[in-house]
Amino acid sequence: MLPVERQKKYLALLSNKDVVTISYFMTKFDVSIETVRRDLSILEKQDKIEKVYGGAKLKKSILNEPSIEERMVNNLKEKDLIGKKCCEFINDGDCIFIDSGSTTYHITKHIRDKKNLTIITNSIAVVNELINTDFEIIIIGGKIRHEECSVVTFDYIFNFSQLNIQKSFICAGGITAKNGVSDFNMQEAVTRKKIIERSKEIYVAADSNKLGRDVLINIAPLNKIDYIITDSLIDKTIAQGFKKCKPSLILANVQE
Repeated sequence: MLPVERQKKYLALLSNKDVVTISYFMTKFDVSIETVRRDLSILEKQDKIEKVYGGAKLKKSILNEPSIEERMVNNLKEKDLIGKKCCEFINDGDCIFIDSGSTTYHITKHIRDKKNLTIITNSIAVVNELINTDFEIIIIGGKIRHEECSVVTFDYIFNFSQLNIQKSFICAGGITAKNGVSDFNMQEAVTRKKIIERSKEIYVAADSNKLGRDVLINIAPLNKIDYIITDSLIDKTIAQGFKKCKPSLILANVQE
């Protein structure tokens, strides 16, 4: 395992525990104490963790939602492959919803060879990317959330009762087998809940750092989700925990 991959797994582990000891890291990843200390020093310099006696914990700031600008440049390879994998489930003539997150945005990079699509979205970035295509594009009405470049509903009237959404591709701040899909922002959560109600199939597209993490606001339990599409860097223990749940776990191979 490459150091950067191992360090990502450290962060995923820390997101579920207040403190993780050095000895636990050593056992979990089968590495020496020197390797763990070196990895933790790198993460500390990146301002992602705080060292404590005998172990480490996450910096408090990492529990807040990163900006859309930051997410658009992080884990690009994984997100692009997830977007490509999502497109394998989109057929000509489908009516689909593409969410406002940085992972679902990458669907737009691989969708252009499809025909007769209707795209529903709350993402200004998705609209800008597809504006010159022949797709029918519907952007939901509501309030602009400036920091996310998205349209959210909250107290605004929002009626898709006449739309037949076949497949929705939504993002998440966290996904756990116990609590399902969660996110940071109430307004984004309301939008996603409404979309789930109106869709025949629900796909959650999220990089592997999101799995095993539970954040502020619940969106839906896993029995409301049909597929989770993530990258193959997912921790094996976390992946095993999802096998007994309803959604099919689909992995985009980062070695492709």
